[in-house]
Amino acid sequence: MLEIPILLVVIVLVALIFDFTNGAHDCANAIATVVSTKVMSPRSAVIMAASLNLVGALLGEEVAHTLGSGIVNTDMVMGSQTLVLAALVGAIAWNLITWYFGIPSSSSHALIGGLMGAAITHAGLTSLNGISIVKKVLLPLVISPLAGFAVSYAVMTAIMLLFWRANRHSVSRYFEKLQILSSAFMATSHGLNDAQKTMGVITLALFLFHQIDTIHVPLWVKLACASAMAMGTALGGWKIIKTMGHKIFKLEPVHGFAAETSAALVITGASLMGAPISTTHTISACVFGVGSTKRLSAVRWGIAGNLVVAWILTIPASAFMASVCFFLFELLGIAD
Repeated sequence: MLEIPILLVVIVLVALIFDFTNGAHDCANAIATVVSTKVMSPRSAVIMAASLNLVGALLGEEVAHTLGSGIVNTDMVMGSQTLVLAALVGAIAWNLITWYFGIPSSSSHALIGGLMGAAITHAGLTSLNGISIVKKVLLPLVISPLAGFAVSYAVMTAIMLLFWRANRHSVSRYFEKLQILSSAFMATSHGLNDAQKTMGVITLALFLFHQIDTIHVPLWVKLACASAMAMGTALGGWKIIKTMGHKIFKLEPVHGFAAETSAALVITGASLMGAPISTTHTISACVFGVGSTKRLSAVRWGIAGNLVVAWILTIPASAFMASVCFFLFELLGIAD
């Protein structure tokens, strides 16, 4: 009979809790605009997002590999099975703080920050995979929102040029149907990127506990993570939906279509390169880009400033919290 360490079970459960908070935070972004523009009911949108997140989660493993082996040097952290637990608890703490205040910060970067903080506390800065972090975390952190803004601005401008003589009411009805497709594309791309992040962390834990020989994501891990994320969306995403759909810019179906399509294109491209970018960063920037095509004053730039502050703080804040958690585990005799 296979013996499974209790600590590993705890880590997997905590990882799924993190995925739940990730769903409340990030998965809501996949359906925020389609709900806010009243194209779909919340219930229908949640069911669609949950289903397509599952599909997206099964389409690749590139991002999971980055989280599993591209953030920390696995050979240097083999002696610390609680590293993953500290990283998760630190990320969850930051997620809960930003969720409470309705700030759409990045759960992705909270998790990455948690891994970095716990690894540094355990084995110092040399435990980090510096080149991979720069290429697949820090550069995408800057590039993805800029790309989202540029692509959405271009898409919305093209739509305006194509339909500038059309009746506004007719255009709105046309894009109500198209926005369902763009929201579905967004939900699938979200699963392809975000749902893989916790998969990578659980896979890292399985590797550290010698349950698997290589960083390869088991099917049950994919299904469990996608399901936990869907539950988080259904139960906790409303604060983020309100911010994304109303506070930044008053959305109409055509705006929702342009923002979702642009975000999905950027996220899918990043996923294929194994870059764990933030859905929140990307869709937020796309909403800003779409709003800017109308007039710059149509966008509430004060909200943008608050989001940027949260983005900048996420990695160091979650790293600090994970570091504190690791230190407490050592004091309690839990760390090995």
